[in-house]
Amino acid sequence: MMNSLKRINMFTGSQLVRNSVRNMSKEIFPPSQEPEIPAYQEKVGEPVELRKARLLYQSRKRGMLENGLLLSTFAAKYLNTMNEDMLKQYDQLINLPSNDWDIYYWATGVRPTPLQFNNEIMKLLQDHTKNNDRQSRIRQPDLYETVA
Repeated sequence: MMNSLKRINMFTGSQLVRNSVRNMSKEIFPPSQEPEIPAYQEKVGEPVELRKARLLYQSRKRGMLENGLLLSTFAAKYLNTMNEDMLKQYDQLINLPSNDWDIYYWATGVRPTPLQFNNEIMKLLQDHTKNNDRQSRIRQPDLYETVA
């Protein structure tokens, strides 16, 4: 009888510890007030020119300088030559991951690329990232050519 009472007290004590840790973590890490990132939805039936314009914009406005430079120069170089399948792959690459650092690490080879994104576009992006031509990429390319 005494052993079973000790077990009940030990169980109740561990439950109290777990509950107090949960409550403490809620105080230390309150629920985020940040708006949730909406889930990616493929734009079915989007005209090719509109899709290219959207992808160009999204390549330039990343929220982190490294990807803004990397993806804007990539889009300027390759976007107009992409077929529909490549556009779909690029759209998924820049819109599905919720963390831009993942894209950066995959492109630079710091982390292995998940199978879902290991495709023709990723290989082009990884080659572009190597910058074998040693192009200056300290600013985003102009959107429109200027007439001199």
